[in-house]
Amino acid sequence: ADVIEELEQTLATPTPLLRGIADAMVEEMERGLRADPHAPLKMLISYVDNLPTGDEHGLFYALDLGGTNFRVLRVQLGGKEKRAVQQYEEVPIPPHLMVGTSTELFDFIAAELERFVETEGDDFHLPEGRHRELGFTFSFPVHQTSISSGTLVKWTKGFCINGTVGEDVVAELSSAMERQGLDMKVTALVNDTVGTLAGGIYADNDVVAAVILGTGTNAAYVEHVDAIPKWKGPLPRSGNMV
Repeated sequence: ADVIEELEQTLATPTPLLRGIADAMVEEMERGLRADPHAPLKMLISYVDNLPTGDEHGLFYALDLGGTNFRVLRVQLGGKEKRAVQQYEEVPIPPHLMVGTSTELFDFIAAELERFVETEGDDFHLPEGRHRELGFTFSFPVHQTSISSGTLVKWTKGFCINGTVGEDVVAELSSAMERQGLDMKVTALVNDTVGTLAGGIYADNDVVAAVILGTGTNAAYVEHVDAIPKWKGPLPRSGNMV
């Protein structure tokens, strides 16, 4: 018992220390929101100013590219009454494509996406006259310029592909889908934390943040726009920004 008590005391985190850590983190977050060039937390603007409510209806696709595998998913949303029906597949990326050209990589992804679309079953219904919409989770450093565009800053995680750095990754994917003859539009480019936050809040409206603990650590939360000094442009109607 004495040993356990001593261990508890050694590992204890007193409340004043926790409050000090929280205060220091808030200070670093505020520096990032001001665009302080030396801020360790970058506080990246996602351009997502509205999150799901659970009332959404329709057929949507998602592509998650962030490592040696990518995932494709489709989901039929039926509002709060029917909730979601979903299917997904995980596809390994051949090693030679991780060091090849941008065209080769995105053509491979578009071909796999088309193959997945062709397996659409009776549980999934696209309204007549509507394009298939795709959310693109791209977990590499990106300078985002709108909800559906962003330029690649650099490749990480073993990728070293010529011709993509400085280019809009949504445009690269869209061109590949066009070459494939796939009638689909990328409507959102998001980081994996933003996708996790959207999925969490769809299921539970009390969710306030999402955290990724993986190769790296990242988080997303909703901030009031008037607390983001570096925000330029019209204020979103919601008054919020992820």
